[in-house]
Amino acid sequence: MGVLTPSSNTVLEPLMARMASPLEGRLSVHFSRFRVVRIAEDARGQFELTPMLEAARLLTDAKVDGILWSGTSAAWEGLDKDQALVEAIERELGVPATTSTLALLEATKQLGVGSAGLVVPYIEAIWQRIITNLKRAGLAVIAVETEGRTDNASFADIDDFRLKEMIRTVAQTEPECVIVHCTGLRAAGLVAEMEGELGIPILDSVAVGMWGAMRMLDLEPALPGWGRLLDAVPSAV
Repeated sequence: MGVLTPSSNTVLEPLMARMASPLEGRLSVHFSRFRVVRIAEDARGQFELTPMLEAARLLTDAKVDGILWSGTSAAWEGLDKDQALVEAIERELGVPATTSTLALLEATKQLGVGSAGLVVPYIEAIWQRIITNLKRAGLAVIAVETEGRTDNASFADIDDFRLKEMIRTVAQTEPECVIVHCTGLRAAGLVAEMEGELGIPILDSVAVGMWGAMRMLDLEPALPGWGRLLDAVPSAV
């Protein structure tokens, strides 16, 4: 599996390596970075197709069987951005592709959930766009918890205590699921615990991206300990 990674993200690679470890011998995960340092309205050029496609091209040197964009930019940039990236990778590089945001939408459909509490580190201008785009995709966000940050590297500094607090706060509004939508947050390891506490699905973007990529590659074994979505990964076919 090839994975596109924001350059300032320190969370994604260790988490995905831990997730993939039970599949040693069947799955290896390889990363390619492109420059992302800030998440703000004046920094949207970081997610242009050309640098992302070039990073993906480097992964094909390793003969990967598929590519995941493990980032959430399409949630505020527009879902068409991820669709265009997937189409370009498949057309120009000849390997299947998916993204964390597209996998999120597929997961909500599979789980049959239509409302969500949203946990993000972003400023209001960004999370308001996320709400709008998710609504267009048929998912209503009824509560938001955020840290109001723009420095992408700093998202990793939000500790487990705060992440749990944010998840619990949005869950009080009784959504059908909680979405933690940022691959720079260390929430994937908290999913199983918080689902047990709250009784609703917790959809973390790192875990959801892994789920989507495993389905794309037709890898069906479960990855226990990472929440109900990864307890059993059905084929996408």
